[in-house]
Amino acid sequence: MLPSLGGQELFIILFLALLLFGAKRLPEVGAGLGKGIKSFKEALRSADVKEDLEKLENQKEEKSKTQETSNKV
Repeated sequence: MLPSLGGQELFIILFLALLLFGAKRLPEVGAGLGKGIKSFKEALRSADVKEDLEKLENQKEEKSKTQETSNKV
C-alpha cells in the first residue's frame, strides 16, 4: 500500500521539479505528462472495447453453432 502524500511532501516534490526543469520548462513538462496519461487511458479503453467486441463475436458464433446443431436434429 502506498503512503499518502502530505503537504510537505508535495511541496518538496514540486520544488525539486522546479530545480530540475526550471520555471520556463515546467509547464511544458506538465503538459507532456498530461498528454501521456490521456493517451494511456485512451489505449486502455480501446483495449477494453476490443475485448468486448471479441466476446460478442464469440457469443454470436456459439449461438449460431447451437442453432445449426438443433436444426440438424
